[in-house]
Parts: sequence; structure tokens; C-alpha cells
Amino acid sequence: MEPATTRHLRPDEIAQIGAICDAVGNDPHRMLDILLSVQDECRWIAPDAMQLIADRTGLSRIAVEGVASFYAFLSQTPKGRVTIRLCDDIIDRFAGMPQVVAAFETALGIKVGETTPDGAISLDYTACIGMCDQAPAAMVNDVVLTKLTPDRGAEIVAALQAGQRPEDLISDHFANLTPHDRATRQVENNIRHAGAVLLGPGSDRAGLENALTMTPDQIIGQIEASGLRGCGGAGFPTGRKWRIAANAEADRRIIICNADEGEPGTFKDRVLLTERPHLLIEGMTIAARAVGAREGILYLRGEYVYLRALIEETLEDRRNRGLLGQGIQGQDGFDFDIRLQMGAGAYICGEEGALISSCEGLPGEPKTRPPFPAVQGYLGLPTVVNNVETFCNAARVLDQGAQWFFDMGTEQSHGTKLFSVSGDCLNPGIYELPYGLSVRDLLVMAGAEDAAAVAVGGASGTMIARDQFDRRFGFDDLSTGGAVVVFNGQRNILEIVEYYMSFFVHESCGYCTPCRVGNVFLQKAIGKFRQGLANPEDIDYLKDLSGTIIETSRCGLGTTSPNPILSTLENFPLVYAAMVKPSQDRIRASFDIQSAIDSARHLAKRRSTIFDEDFSK
Repeated sequence: MEPATTRHLRPDEIAQIGAICDAVGNDPHRMLDILLSVQDECRWIAPDAMQLIADRTGLSRIAVEGVASFYAFLSQTPKGRVTIRLCDDIIDRFAGMPQVVAAFETALGIKVGETTPDGAISLDYTACIGMCDQAPAAMVNDVVLTKLTPDRGAEIVAALQAGQRPEDLISDHFANLTPHDRATRQVENNIRHAGAVLLGPGSDRAGLENALTMTPDQIIGQIEASGLRGCGGAGFPTGRKWRIAANAEADRRIIICNADEGEPGTFKDRVLLTERPHLLIEGMTIAARAVGAREGILYLRGEYVYLRALIEETLEDRRNRGLLGQGIQGQDGFDFDIRLQMGAGAYICGEEGALISSCEGLPGEPKTRPPFPAVQGYLGLPTVVNNVETFCNAARVLDQGAQWFFDMGTEQSHGTKLFSVSGDCLNPGIYELPYGLSVRDLLVMAGAEDAAAVAVGGASGTMIARDQFDRRFGFDDLSTGGAVVVFNGQRNILEIVEYYMSFFVHESCGYCTPCRVGNVFLQKAIGKFRQGLANPEDIDYLKDLSGTIIETSRCGLGTTSPNPILSTLENFPLVYAAMVKPSQDRIRASFDIQSAIDSARHLAKRRSTIFDEDFSK
């Protein structure tokens, strides 16, 4: 029998791939859609498939392979008919994932990274899937399973081996459930506190109806007057971004919703997508009215594929009600529609330039700035990129008025904020609260009075200790995209930091050397501290290398990846001091440069011109 990795496509597979390409007009900008569909149908992206796709889309084979090799959910080796992806973030580990992994491996008779001999089931790790409030969690094809235990893992394997489909693990009548019921059967919302703006009662069209009575300039003026800032963490003024796009010289403009919240510990947008999808689409439509856009893209992270049917239903419902599509609400010339773009497992695509590249059918690599997306983004067109929470806020501002929103929060941070609280607490979940809340007050609400450390903003944010719990959330103090991860006194700070650094090493797009190689060096150095092999000079080394990575990296991943180290060095100095040994002649103990860059060589798929002596041979 011909090996699976070298076999040629069957005639039916050739026809199937051709139909997939035809469905998107053989458009190379829809490459990610094509490859995801091929992966779903064929369970891998075969060499012959890449050549066929290249021929159909007018690209080179290497261009197609560049996309296929970039995303974690695409495979160039055959996968099982069912792929189990076990979430391997630090919260899942602390919640018992190692024991769950062992149960899956025992039941399947394979290790993580392998496929059963009959080709039925593959077992893999994946990064944070946005279920930190109900860990341990996993994806089984397009189905999400939460609160796993070893016994439940064995039951899942037995059911799959007995012929059940992944969706049968949720309900025997899965197909008869509404898309919303399917979503909530899989994942709990865990809304612990609903605030006045986003999670309380409200209309799904009032903001749009008000916007239709205003000029585009007046709409933007309302957003500016509200003080609304981007809710993904950077906090750029939303109205200013919209005005830049509106004023850019162009005949065509684009609205993109960034629903790719991949930051470990963040899951707020997941809840909005489930409970407020109409509010999101309304916000995007208002933005289109404000800047003169006719086209929108909703980029949904691959880990949230279980929400795809719900979002598609919402889009179709709004089209049928005249709230989306041609001549919205009977207004000639106001045409705007949205297509859903699925991601494929790449944290870097949460960065707006990388997200735009992904929408264009390219590897998710950040773009050089300037020009900024509002001037020259998707396909070189003026593009507004905001996240789910921001668009939902914008719809509420147009519904209730700018002053209503402005009066909530603080002088620099207006409105409410969705906090995703997880980790060592009694009440993990979503809390919508006004800006200005103290960390301590949120911890009390979440039942985390014994917290010893809190990661504000997730892996790329700030780790604070007990003596800083009176600091307040907001752009004037502790800014965050939403993640609040709680660790009690039994957790090893350096273990957490090492995990975060391994996450950044894995998720780097590999484009620029400081991020690609520097983070490997940082991870290795933290490993030295954990092993008790560090000396005092290693602390300076961590600070110096972190500064270099921040100053010279191309995008936000590299400029924030050293944060776990820098913030813990500042706020938990005794943790590092306790692991340091005196040095002899200022020589760093057991540091092997060749070992340190092995991971970087593997990621970059090339050797080093500096450290490989035989490079020129």
C-alpha cells in the first residue's frame, strides 16, 4: 500500500478540492478558507492538494505551502477522522490536565502527537482555547468539552471508538438544537456580574436606527465624545481610528472585527459572541455607516468554531430583517454586508496586521507600520479593525448617547470593562464592571481572597503581588484586554513564567530575529533559575535581553513577550534571589549557546550565520 504521506489524490478528492476552490471563486485571498475546507474533508493538506490549489488560484505551490505550514490547525500529515486537541495552558495544567492527558493516552494506546493505527483518532496539544473558566478543556473536531476528568477522558474515547460522533458527546439530538443551544450545551457563559452596557438588557437595533438619523461625521463625533477606547488592551481612541479611515482617500473601505482573542486567560469575547451577537453586528454596521464601508469581515478564531453556526444564523437573520445587506433599513446607498472568516490556530493573528494578512489568504505575519491599517490595511484599503467588545460598546453609545457612556468609569477610562477571571478562585467567569475598580475588590467578588499573584492582561500583561492589589483597572493605572488570572501561594511563579515564555516561543511568527531567537534565550534562562543554576549576572542578562527584544521586535508579540519576566523581576524579586547562586569569575554556570539556540533553529528551519561554524561549508 502506498504510504499516506506520499500517495496521490484519488479522482473523487481532486473533484472535491476543485469544488472547494470554485466555491470561493478560486480567489487566492480566500486561501485560508480553502485550506480549512480541504483539511476538514481530507484530514490533511496533501502535497498534490497544494499543487492543485496553486493551479486553481494562480499561485505558486510554495505560496500555498507557506500558508498551510503556518497555522496549527492545518496539517501536512494525515490526521484521524477525529482530532482531540487538549488545552495545554497553565490554568488547565493546574486544574489537572496532566492526569487527563494520561487517561486519554492510556485509553487510545498512543501518545500526544500521534494517531491511532487505524487512522481514526489523533491526539494533540493546543494552546489556550478560551475556556480557562472551565478547565481542563479540549476540542474534539469542532466540539468543545470542558471540566474534563480522567474518568471522563476514558468515557469520551470509548464513545468515539464505539462509533459516536463528537457532537453526540453533547446531545443525542444535537442537529435538532438551535445554534445558541448547541453553544451553551458545550460551554457555560459563567456571567457572574452583568453591567449596564454590554450584558444587561438592550435593543439589537436602536443604536443603528439612531445612527441612520445622523451624518457619518456626527456618528464619529458621538464615538469621540463618549471616550470609547479600543478594548483589546492598547486603548487607541475608537473615534479617532474611525475618523482616520473615513478621511482616507479611497473608493472602498473595510470593517474588520477581531474575534481572535488568543491571550491565555481571556474569554470575554466568547461570551459576547454567544449572548450578544446582534449587538456586535450592529456595531460593525454603525462603523460602516460612519466611514463609508460596504464590506465587513468577522475574523473568528479557530478555537471558537463551535460558534460559527450561531454567528451565521445572526448574519442571515439581520439580512432578512433589512439590518444588513443592500439598502439597509430602506436607505438607498447604504449597503453593507459581512463575511465570516475562520482562523486556524495562530495567536499572532490577534495582532491587527497579522489578522489582515490572514484575511488576505497569507501566513499570519504582521505588516510593517506605517502605514497603519486605518489608512492602508486589507488589500491596501482603509480598514477599521476593532475587537468584539469595542464594536458592542459602539452600538450602545449610539443607543444611549455619548454622555451616558462617558459618565461611567474614570477620567481616562470611560464605560465598563469585561473581566475574564480564572485560576485559583471560587467564582471564575465574566464580570462587567466600571473602570476604576481595584484588583482587591474584583478578587473578593471572585472568591480569591487567598491570591498571592495576579496576571493582569494575561501572558503579555503584568504580574502583580499582594502589595499591589489596591491598584485600579484602567488606562490610568492597570490596563488590560480583560484577562485576570489568579494564582494562590502554592503556585511556583517561575513555573508560570517559564510556561508563558514557552507559549511566546511557540506562537512567534518567526519573521524577526529578536522575537524568534530572543524569546528562546529568555525561556532557557528561566529554566536555569528553576534548576538553581543561575548566578547574579543572569538577572542583568534577563533585563538586557528583554530590553533588546522590546526595542527591536516588529510587532506587539515581541514588544510584550518579555513582560512576564520583567514584571516578576520587579514585583517578586525574592523568587529570583532565592534561586541565584554566587558566580565564579562572572561566568554563567552551565550556559551552552548551542543548546540554547536549538529551538530557534527548529522554528526558523535554518542555521545561524553567527553560531554555526560549518555554516559556509
